[in-house]
Amino acid sequence: MARKIKVLLIEDDRSITEMLKYNLVEAGYDFFSAYDGKEGIDAARLKSPDVILLDVMLPQIDGIEVCRRLRTIPELEKVLIIMISAKGEEVDQLVGFNTGADDYVVKPFSIKILLERIKALYRRQNQPEGDVVVGRGIKIDRRKHRVYVDDQLIDLTPSEFRLLETLIRQAGRVFDRSELIDSALGADTLVLERTIDVHIRSLRKKLGRFADRIETVRGVGYRFADSSEAEWQTTEIES
Repeated sequence: MARKIKVLLIEDDRSITEMLKYNLVEAGYDFFSAYDGKEGIDAARLKSPDVILLDVMLPQIDGIEVCRRLRTIPELEKVLIIMISAKGEEVDQLVGFNTGADDYVVKPFSIKILLERIKALYRRQNQPEGDVVVGRGIKIDRRKHRVYVDDQLIDLTPSEFRLLETLIRQAGRVFDRSELIDSALGADTLVLERTIDVHIRSLRKKLGRFADRIETVRGVGYRFADSSEAEWQTTEIES
């Protein structure tokens, strides 16, 4: 029998907690909850969840700081964090992604859409890993789920990791936003196309001097620069 996916909700609104508890348990998830930031961090350490639904406006410690602290805990390195907030401006989402969130859901939200986001993110993160993509200055190791820039490890969220891999594997090709949602986040991931722009901004910041390799194609989308400086190759990892 397959292990149930464990979801931790950190939310101070008890009516939202009860609603999500009912729907997540009904959908087959193991559900846990915490009502403030400090309790949420402790629960994450204790329960080792697969997914954390994290409200931004929390007592004790706010959601942004909770996310930042969770990302420093080695045993929670691969936990998926979905922020939930009434703040829906692009700058708010960018802060969330830069802190380490994998997705950002704006209140009020559809339960069905939230469940699809959890399912899609979890499936994409846990798909079989295969090879390594390497190039001058950048290396993507899918097996270890790590990215190196100039041999220095950089910290990417799972969504940023898949976006970078998608763009690099077909360097020079222009992807429109809907293609990036399908290829990098999953065809059944229900997000606004502008969310891709937020992910790209965050990814560019983390790439440092390589940021301009991700080019904006006005009116279309994005591509990874197919320059003569970068000779990309795919290397199979032996088991």
